Amino acid sequence: MELYPYFKIDGRILSAAERAEERALPRFRGIERTAAWNQQKMLAAFQKNRVSESCFAGTTGYGYGDRGREALGRVFADAFGAEDALARADFVSGTHALTVALFGVLRPGDTLLSATGEPYDTMRAVIGLSGDGDGSLREFGVRYEQADLAPDGRPDYEELARRIGPGVRMVYIQRSRGYSLRPSLSVEEIGRIAAIAKRKAPGCVVMVDNCYGEFVERDEPTARGADLTAGSLIKNAGGGIAPTGGYIAGRRDLVERCARRLTVPGAGREVGATLGTSRELFMGAFRAPAVTGEALKTAVFAAALFGGFGYRVSPAFDEPRADIVQTVELGSARALTAFCRGVQRGAPVDSFVEPEPWDMPGYDCKVVMAAGAFTLGASIELSADGPLRPPYAAWMQGALNYPSGRLGAMLAAQSMLEEGVLKL
Repeated sequence: MELYPYFKIDGRILSAAERAEERALPRFRGIERTAAWNQQKMLAAFQKNRVSESCFAGTTGYGYGDRGREALGRVFADAFGAEDALARADFVSGTHALTVALFGVLRPGDTLLSATGEPYDTMRAVIGLSGDGDGSLREFGVRYEQADLAPDGRPDYEELARRIGPGVRMVYIQRSRGYSLRPSLSVEEIGRIAAIAKRKAPGCVVMVDNCYGEFVERDEPTARGADLTAGSLIKNAGGGIAPTGGYIAGRRDLVERCARRLTVPGAGREVGATLGTSRELFMGAFRAPAVTGEALKTAVFAAALFGGFGYRVSPAFDEPRADIVQTVELGSARALTAFCRGVQRGAPVDSFVEPEPWDMPGYDCKVVMAAGAFTLGASIELSADGPLRPPYAAWMQGALNYPSGRLGAMLAAQSMLEEGVLKL
């Protein structure tokens, strides 16, 4: 108990945390082995591509001849087991990177098939499933179909084999769960979907929304059959240092198409000033495997702690993981709000802020969010959020280091205790 003299934490919570950590230790060893493997892979990518201090020099204007920008792309390609990659501050978010990839590959008349049911909220407007459709894939004549998941939340491989045919141009896979309670997809499951797609529709493109999943396993989807993968640099792949940005990795011809969509045909990847961000993007990429491991350990600890209190958690502390997201079903709006307020109190930035539920655009109910981060919206930093609707689940992710993540989870429990809603 003397380990926490700066924070008020009930002794019962401290004792429960000790027991939770004991249960979690075997899982920690596995996470640390995966992080060591991926760190070795990342170091080899840096060395193979001869990263030097000169790569950190920023460019302005058109950004012609930016050797650091190109070297970073090659580092990402090697680390992801891909032929090519773009990793840039030009991408404003993971959704932007995904959108560039979709518009870079798909053409009017093509069919996009989602293999994992309806995509995450921000992608629905891109496809044309919500909003006014202005600028969406649907407006540009791209047809959308989806194969729903099986009742257990896993891919329905038989349904996919029926739905995928020669007319499908792209099979789209969302690895993480979004605001759902279904399991996230492992690289092995993604590889199985890719194999079905290649067999049933030779020439189709398998694309993966890899957000929250980078460096959780030893391989990335592009090393297991996916043609393209994309995500954000303020999640796992930026290591908590990248101030903005995103990446696209995969087949060389497809990445080149994406580069032309990101900038302009005729210039493609040859332009794009880095404006002094290169050093942070390189350092963030280098730290990403280790930071992802710290976030995973935090998630496992939170699952053990709140599972020990009797709450339903997903994944359980001893289950395999495919992303950094941890859900805790809290049972009431009051408990969910208290949980998020406790996580906010564990933040290094804006810890004094009291999260309040609000009418967030694009959602059918109020949403409460805790996010005290050095980089606005960086969910590789400890954060938690959830919509105020049954089962009142909190989606928790991130932590730049495990000790602070552990403390954040305990403060979430303490906040619930003070609100009178914690099961002890």
